[in-house]
Amino acid sequence: MRIDNDVKLDFDDVLIRPKRSTLTSRKEVSLERTFKFIHAKQTWTGVPIIAANMDGVGTLSMMRVLAPMKLLTALHKFHTDQDYEKIHPNFTFVTMGIKEKDLMRIKKLVKKKIPRLICIDIANGYTEQLVAFVTKVRALSPKSIIMAGNVVTGEMTEQLILSGADIVKVGIGPGSVCITRSVAGVGYPQLSAIIECSDAAHGLKGLVCADGGCRTPGDVSKAFGAGADFVMLGGMLAGHKESEFPIIQKDESEFVEYYGSSSLRAMKIHDGKKAEYRASEGKSVLVPYRGEVVHTIEEILGGIRSACTYVGAVRLKELSKRTTFILVNRQLNTVFNDNTIENNV
Repeated sequence: MRIDNDVKLDFDDVLIRPKRSTLTSRKEVSLERTFKFIHAKQTWTGVPIIAANMDGVGTLSMMRVLAPMKLLTALHKFHTDQDYEKIHPNFTFVTMGIKEKDLMRIKKLVKKKIPRLICIDIANGYTEQLVAFVTKVRALSPKSIIMAGNVVTGEMTEQLILSGADIVKVGIGPGSVCITRSVAGVGYPQLSAIIECSDAAHGLKGLVCADGGCRTPGDVSKAFGAGADFVMLGGMLAGHKESEFPIIQKDESEFVEYYGSSSLRAMKIHDGKKAEYRASEGKSVLVPYRGEVVHTIEEILGGIRSACTYVGAVRLKELSKRTTFILVNRQLNTVFNDNTIENNV
């Protein structure tokens, strides 16, 4: 046993300090980015926000709204092969686990030339099985853009990139319907995880996707300011028409169900029951029905543009270089001699 005494930060621990700017309007800010991926040797251009690969979020309906806006959707794992034939290839991740059946399915899809974007998703990215699976998928589909995770430390970020991942998904336990931290006692404050993993990834010319913990547009801006190349959103996009879930009437109000991928609810739906050796690491909640997702997306993008104008970033790419985080947690302020953190990712 050892104790790491370094202070780790979450989104609520900081604010972005404003800086002088020549921008006169939020309209001047470009949120599009162009990436070239180290293994796929392809380029992609768009707004680097991804609808999470969760039931009620990673749906075909969500994809149909987000793709024309140049945002991405990571489809949840339970779509059919016929569904995959309907996807927008440049803005849709096909999501897989790491079982043998997943590998067989990827082989089948590769033959059909379907998956340009592949998301390999498991809760615990520290298993050697994930590393081996990423290597196999890279060999099967050399030109596919592969995102894999989840991890929260630099060394595992490096391992996944060296094994064939173009993008590493960062986050253990920060999601609104994830209870891994309370059930297993495992996790990492998300802002520090993004800073440390992006530093490790960028050193190898890889990229990171911040997955979880964003509850407001300001959190999304902080994630990009911390060095995230992509930001994945679950709870912020739940509860909309595009969830493809029925609206639930309760006390004269309308709600939509939203649950974690490792929740008892998800296990019952997709596996029929919870395996006796497992604990539920997610929960099921009712979120207020919020209508069409396009309005929420507009608010999120508007918030990011606003953050960019406050620090003088004409392009989203510049935000991390112009970000200075101010500590707002008083207890943390007593730990540091200086109360600002320059982000030079």
